[in-house]
Amino acid sequence: MAPRINLPPLTRILLLVNIGLSVLNASIRLNKWRHELGNLSPTEIALKSNYLSNPQWAVSYLAIVPTKSIRYPWTSITAAWVENNILSLAISGSVIWFGGKYLERAWGSKEFGKFVYFVTVIPSVLAFCVYALWHALTGTPEFPTPLQGLLALEAGFLVALKQLVPEHTVSLFRGALRVRIKHFPALFTLANMISGPLLGTDTALWLSLLGFMTGWVYLRFFRITELSGGSATGGEGAVMKGDPSDTFAFVAFFPDAMHPFLSPVYDAVYATLVSFKVCTPFSEEAVEAGNENVASRSEGLPSIMNGDGGGGRRAEAERRRALALKALDQRLNAAAATRTASAPVASMAPTVAAAGDAAETAVGAEENVAPLA
Repeated sequence: MAPRINLPPLTRILLLVNIGLSVLNASIRLNKWRHELGNLSPTEIALKSNYLSNPQWAVSYLAIVPTKSIRYPWTSITAAWVENNILSLAISGSVIWFGGKYLERAWGSKEFGKFVYFVTVIPSVLAFCVYALWHALTGTPEFPTPLQGLLALEAGFLVALKQLVPEHTVSLFRGALRVRIKHFPALFTLANMISGPLLGTDTALWLSLLGFMTGWVYLRFFRITELSGGSATGGEGAVMKGDPSDTFAFVAFFPDAMHPFLSPVYDAVYATLVSFKVCTPFSEEAVEAGNENVASRSEGLPSIMNGDGGGGRRAEAERRRALALKALDQRLNAAAATRTASAPVASMAPTVAAAGDAAETAVGAEENVAPLA
């Protein structure tokens, strides 16, 4: 009897779409390559033999081909699910299988579907605009590099996991390398930014960077978050727009040593976005509620790995709760210090007056007691 595939419904559909569109893309490219063989010289055949990677055989109605796919607006949706080779298809399939299964169970199919839509469509459209502008300035090559693949969604998944289980540790190479999930988004984006100029994979640079930013902006400012019950969160069933917690700030994606350099840049960009009403600033109460929610929601999340016996989840919950409570305590202490420093120093006159009032009260009390004696 074949084992049952334990995947949530939307994750299963996305996995099938990824495989189906990639196979369709490979078949069409192969047919185009075979059709053109008769018109090519032996030298051209040798130079253009790889029908999977050569941009000449790109399918402009499945992938986004700058200057061509503008006639096919649906490519902003399909391009993300098209992979060109077995290796990239295996990676994207693994990301959908493990990341999609976890996030869909944590958020529900509806919220997971909205996140996937935003983190695939918006980076594709923005990357198309970047390359259209670049070709307008420098000239359009005969065969522009197509924009396709799940790099943007992979970056978005890492951002989402950083929000939910930042302190979960992943062991690589049989435990030789241990990395916490909160460091993966920055490492993934940095690796693609470095590989772009070195290996010529500039599309990976833009898709991963735009996927990282889109995923963080959506989760930070726009996704409706259900708060765990508590006095500071408004009770059971309360919701909040975005995630204002200190542990999900932009600088929290980077090592602590970089925070003094990144914080001024982030604050300036944030102030600019607020001035243009792109996003709404968080209140102090919202930040405190977000920090408390981070501390209280961990136990309700599904285990990131099957069969961990619950120990990994409990340890993760304790680490996250400690970080959130520390951030909340620092914020409360700072607020208390500010109130103390701004309070006026009491003068002597009120003290004397208070002493006089106390004396008169004492005398009155004695007069009232005297007749009883």
